[in-house]
Amino acid sequence: MIYRTQVKIIADVLSATKESDFDNRGIGVTTIIRKANLSHPRLMKILSDLVNSGLLEENVNGKTSKYKLSMKGQHFLLEYNKFHDFATTFGLRL
Repeated sequence: MIYRTQVKIIADVLSATKESDFDNRGIGVTTIIRKANLSHPRLMKILSDLVNSGLLEENVNGKTSKYKLSMKGQHFLLEYNKFHDFATTFGLRL
């Protein structure tokens, strides 16, 4: 079994958010759970950390929240993907 690192999980959450936000208004928790393959409690902790670090923006409307990739999150994802590609050329797995 192959386990994901915390950084890979963060990249998966950011990627899921970016790829599914078609109208630039953010996406809901259920979509992120499905796309990033995480449990609800685990995702909620990660989302809190990502919002607090400025990688995601949270838009609360009543009882629902939508999440959107911030500029800082876009930069993180770009640099992560560059490093991932670089490491892969040397046969390393992140």
